[in-house]
Amino acid sequence: MTNKNGKIPEKDDNYTNNINRNNDRSLDRRGFMKTLAGAAGVFAVASLPWGTLAAKELMGLADKEYPHKKIVDIKDIAVGESVEFHFPSDHDSAVLIRLEENKYVAYQNACTHLRCPVYWVKEQKEMVCPCHHGKFDVNTGAPTAGPPRRPLPEIVVHQEDEAIFAVRVKRYEA
Repeated sequence: MTNKNGKIPEKDDNYTNNINRNNDRSLDRRGFMKTLAGAAGVFAVASLPWGTLAAKELMGLADKEYPHKKIVDIKDIAVGESVEFHFPSDHDSAVLIRLEENKYVAYQNACTHLRCPVYWVKEQKEMVCPCHHGKFDVNTGAPTAGPPRRPLPEIVVHQEDEAIFAVRVKRYEA
């Protein structure tokens, strides 16, 4: 039997005879899929401890108490005034408000809608986010107007030795 050129086909005469078989890829589709599945498994196992910690935080099982951080001396804040501070880290902005002679509240002051800064407006007696006109109840941190749907994270404060200290961030109640 001859081909269309009139030659007798040789054993290696096919569509892939121009490939140098010594340089063939050693990883075929099945090998690639096995490698991909193995890599995904290694990634899943490696990320498991971090996922467990994150789930614990989100579920509120970890009520972590941070080192107490002094916010302000009591004599330096009048009733109705506020003081900005950072807690629990230097990157977490917060605000302390003295509502009454012996009543203090503190919240992380990043809006729960788009993380814009939230400000205490003494005249209106509410916390306001200027980005989308969100408002929060100063006593509870709950949203009262605008797009925010979740309350501001509350910071537990403690009075000690004529000063106010930040103790921990209160977790959301589900």
